[in-house]
Amino acid sequence: MTEGRAHFPVEPWSLTEVGVDMASLAVNESVFALANGHIGMRGTFDEGEPIVVPGTYLNGFFEERPMPYAEAGYGFPEMGQTVVNVTDGKLIRLLVGDSPLDLQYGDVVAHRRTLDLRAGVLRRVTDWRSPAGREVRVTSTRLVSLVRRSIAAIEFQVECTDDHGDLYIALQSDLLANDDVITTSSDDPRSAAALDRPLVGELHEGRGRHAVLGHRTQHSRLRMAAGMDHDVDVPDTATEDLLVSPDLARYTLAARLSNGSPVRLRKYLAYGWSSRRSAAAVRDQVEGALATAKLAGWDRLVAEQRELLDRHWDEADVEIEGDDELQQAVRVGMFHVLQAGLRAERQPIPAKGLTGDGYDGHTFWDTETYVLPVLTYTAPGAVRDALLWRHSILDMARERARVLGHDGAAFAWRTIRGEETSGYWPAGTAAFHINADIADAVARYWWATLDSDFDRDHGTELLVETARLWASLGHVNGEGEFRIDGVTGPDEYTAVVDNNVYTNLMAQRNLREAVAAVARQPETAGRLQVDPEEVDLWTRAADSMRVPFNEKLGVHEQSEGFTHHEEWDFEGTAPDQYPLLLNFPYFDIYRKQVIKQADLVMALHLRGDAFTLPEKIADFAYYEARTVRDSSLSAAQQAVVAAETGHLQLAHDYWGEAALTDLQNLHGNSGHGLHIASLAGGWTVAVAGFGGMRDHDGRLTFAPRLPPRLRRLAFRVVFQGRCLAVSVTQQQATYRLVYGDEPLQIAHHGEPFTVTAEPVTRDVPPPPDVEPVRQPPHASPRRRHRPTSD
Repeated sequence: MTEGRAHFPVEPWSLTEVGVDMASLAVNESVFALANGHIGMRGTFDEGEPIVVPGTYLNGFFEERPMPYAEAGYGFPEMGQTVVNVTDGKLIRLLVGDSPLDLQYGDVVAHRRTLDLRAGVLRRVTDWRSPAGREVRVTSTRLVSLVRRSIAAIEFQVECTDDHGDLYIALQSDLLANDDVITTSSDDPRSAAALDRPLVGELHEGRGRHAVLGHRTQHSRLRMAAGMDHDVDVPDTATEDLLVSPDLARYTLAARLSNGSPVRLRKYLAYGWSSRRSAAAVRDQVEGALATAKLAGWDRLVAEQRELLDRHWDEADVEIEGDDELQQAVRVGMFHVLQAGLRAERQPIPAKGLTGDGYDGHTFWDTETYVLPVLTYTAPGAVRDALLWRHSILDMARERARVLGHDGAAFAWRTIRGEETSGYWPAGTAAFHINADIADAVARYWWATLDSDFDRDHGTELLVETARLWASLGHVNGEGEFRIDGVTGPDEYTAVVDNNVYTNLMAQRNLREAVAAVARQPETAGRLQVDPEEVDLWTRAADSMRVPFNEKLGVHEQSEGFTHHEEWDFEGTAPDQYPLLLNFPYFDIYRKQVIKQADLVMALHLRGDAFTLPEKIADFAYYEARTVRDSSLSAAQQAVVAAETGHLQLAHDYWGEAALTDLQNLHGNSGHGLHIASLAGGWTVAVAGFGGMRDHDGRLTFAPRLPPRLRRLAFRVVFQGRCLAVSVTQQQATYRLVYGDEPLQIAHHGEPFTVTAEPVTRDVPPPPDVEPVRQPPHASPRRRHRPTSD
């Protein structure tokens, strides 16, 4: 199915759909999704039609399936994991007379749907005329609670808007499992595997307006339950009924409406799952959560959602003056990042969050490298939970390392529960950098929070076991250099290489952070049997890490020998042949100088302390000409380094590509679910790109500069119990503490100083004087619509 590009009015604190655009149906289901890290609900219409993917997900709830291979090999994963579309509680069907409300039939007189970023709800107002000529207005508000992990709720109102006399309507509020969905086969590896009726019924109970369905998966043996209850406000004439069966619970309310006399239904939903507890125990968990939500009532659920988001935006908001479209996109992205992880609570943050089934619902390195940096400085509790999940699967990672013949822990490239589920070695297991990415997130969280309990009980162990992998995976050559051979870096178009610079430099940081952690936590080091000889090995490996450099070209090699590969024939590559992975054999791609996504360029950002500014300028220019950005992960990192190296307008363009990836469906697959890492990049470009924030060695430094169109950029970050506000104009930057008992030591363009509650202002120096850079043909920034306001 070809996905359309949605069009949204530019609003600072909301995202609105005006009218019904069938071509953008799948995309809008993703962008209007609500989630809290435990429950995810795609933005489908209440009545269930028209629809592409119903999409209700529980984080960590999946089904297993065999992984077929034409030729199996030692260490290949045997089972895959696919997120399950669980019991759908969003459904509230409406019959107007004898006509079901369906936006494909009758007449849509008016339709407006809004994602409110401040209130955290999805609102919808539809005026509809039935084929028989009767007119109604449907108003609904949907909420997935960020406060109550198990709870979602919907307020649904119907009123008659014509003058043709009394109108009989029926509302059918459903819990529906194993919904039959027509899927279109796809050769795109980013899409999900299809599952046929994955849920097996175990219990179904109902009374009054209340029902619960319990199911389990056939192979992964996970149990879940979904429950619903209702409050109703009806005219005098109404009837009620409840039907409960293994895969369907339906509460039906029939009412007679007169003009101006609405029916209002409030639906409370609760979800829970477990890998260990009985069906009855999971049911009881859901029953309890449902009872407390109904007791609190709709108004309280809405109020506490707003209160939580008010606190969050006070500490996390990014303000942009001069580009209204980006202002909206960055806030939408930050909202979805928060939804993806706030209440995950020791479950992973998938690449699509809980907005779709793309990539089978798997978690990758995106989480630690793109999403967690945003949350570290805006919602650090969510980072702690995500890293606790990594710690909980540490034994699986240790076992994977043993299977591969190495020490320490080798974390799965893609997974839901912890086991490796990538069937393609070069773009999976060989990408060992995920272990250093996890270690980087652990170290960043420690320096940003000084959470000593986490450091002692979880963080140090993660750093030690990942360091052990690098010590085992690498070796010292005859020149005394520590080499890491046969790995794949972030660029999946250059696979199974020696001494990938990003991998080596991130491993170097991993090793040094492990040395520091065992010094901080000697008891934990003793428990893990870390001895001085092992620490010395880590130190020597880090200090002698091989970083390839081409003296003739004056640039770092992305990996050993990369700059000697044949150049890709960009001139002979047609625009419709991108992405290359869908149109060319990997064998040909791997042998050429063509880059899917920022790799060495990302090292310039995350390990910028290992490069000089002239090196960054030269490296960025070289790799910019060879990067096609067939991955949504690329634009944000290219933007950050473009800003640092003086290409401010290019950085602005890449910022738009990253932040608007889903709002404009730039990669043509947003209907599979949102690109959470790219959405996180909206914050990253603002703060690390134009704000110039770096956090090397636990110190915050800033080097802000704005692109020509922007008048002002302001953001806040939380760090070590303090909240720092930064405001940047074309000429100056101002820093102050919003709260915090102790002053904060930071730096502005290399000048260290102390920040307190009193604002400190510094001049912004001009950017480096650099030559323009070029991109491959057909790979210039996917520039969004130009801002209409200055």
